[in-house]
Amino acid sequence: MNTFADSIAQAIALLLSFDPRLWSIVALSLQVSGLASILAMALGLGLGAWIAVSRFPGRHAVLVLLNTSLALPAVVVGLVVYLLLSRAGPLGPLGILFTPTAMVIAQVVLVLPIVTALVRQHLESAMNDHGEQLRSLGAGRMASALILAWDERTALATVALAAFGRAIAEVGAVMIVGGNIDGVTRVMTTAIALETSKGDLPLALGLGLVLLTVVLALNVLMAALRQWRERLDEAYA
Repeated sequence: MNTFADSIAQAIALLLSFDPRLWSIVALSLQVSGLASILAMALGLGLGAWIAVSRFPGRHAVLVLLNTSLALPAVVVGLVVYLLLSRAGPLGPLGILFTPTAMVIAQVVLVLPIVTALVRQHLESAMNDHGEQLRSLGAGRMASALILAWDERTALATVALAAFGRAIAEVGAVMIVGGNIDGVTRVMTTAIALETSKGDLPLALGLGLVLLTVVLALNVLMAALRQWRERLDEAYA
């Protein structure tokens, strides 16, 4: 118990003293996951909107594959991206394996199905409610999707927050493609795993506290956005 209490005290001391090693890891984590979330959101908005408004042969199979990809194991995603970026892989000449760029790519692949599925769900539901009215006004399917996306911007903002939360908490894929190199590709999750195995509990706990704070802040923001939208809907009802 004393060891645990001492580790917590030392972890808090590291945070309050702005330990450069700890905060450089935090900064890289936010940078990689933030960029991955932005890219996944941009791609997912387009794909999700297209699937929501389109009717084509094989659409049901696409939805099955999309829903299946939601449960993709992170280590499998990391392995596939590793093989693509390795020297023998098709993207090997780029030389980006074991760099933050490779970690961004892995997180985009991991988060994109989540964003696409949630965007599709929100926009298809909105299209069922308001699509006929928009079409009667002369709006095409994609134009209707854009209008509804703006109308559902609060819900889509929560999707973006959820995507960032999923990305920043990921460990398997970034460990494989990043290599967990100190000062280069070491992020919070991989550092926590490594420092715990090394017995450096204060640093691991300090990073864990930051990660928990980030996840808590994301959930608070999502709850606040939902409550704000509900109050807004009640005001216009």
